[in-house]
Amino acid sequence: MFSADSYLPHLFAVIWFALCWGGYTRYATWKGRDTPCLASIMHLYREDWMRRLLLRDSRIADASVIGSLERSASFFASSTLIILAGILTVLGSSERAVSLLAELPFVQVASRELSEIKLLCLSVVFVYAFFTFTWCMRQYNFAAVLVGAAPMVGERHVTEQERKAFAERVARVISLAANQFNFGLRAYYFGLAMLAWFINPWVFMLLTAGVVIVLYRREFHSEVLEVMVYTPTPPLVPLKEEK
Repeated sequence: MFSADSYLPHLFAVIWFALCWGGYTRYATWKGRDTPCLASIMHLYREDWMRRLLLRDSRIADASVIGSLERSASFFASSTLIILAGILTVLGSSERAVSLLAELPFVQVASRELSEIKLLCLSVVFVYAFFTFTWCMRQYNFAAVLVGAAPMVGERHVTEQERKAFAERVARVISLAANQFNFGLRAYYFGLAMLAWFINPWVFMLLTAGVVIVLYRREFHSEVLEVMVYTPTPPLVPLKEEK
């Protein structure tokens, strides 16, 4: 029989999980406003992309890139449904799952009710991921329509200021879609950390903090960010004149 005190570590772990996930999301958004990160640098590249798109007569390659991004979101949305189906299947046979977990080393024995709560919390995480990926897909659809509506090179009634505003608008829509995709990936990261909750709440809290560290290093201190921010160009060596 489990007492109320035995549930306190699990309550602390859930609160810690929510604080880490929500707190890092708010922190990353705030810090990215004045600090180079993957999201802010990619938005600048998207603005350059849209400005160059307006200088091209053919936009087939640009539409293909947006389609590829949309298919990536579609893949994760479909995978999320499969994961949710698996969680619901385990939820229907929770007694057997509890007995199997109890035989593993370092696993804290939990009641059936607590195991079902853990599975429900895990399903909530992936339901959130499904909604973010599907909203990302819709936003990429909007971006594809905007690319199709982009003014052509020879249109004289479109001013340069209107072209610049249009490029910024399309880049913003694509960045919003990319942000939703990023939120969905974060849900996967934290969902994997939640699997440690089935071992014990302390490992769950430790892995949740580890996910925050991994996300921070990748978004603000990764090698790919350094390359995109600044890539040194070798000096041009003049050719020697032949005698």
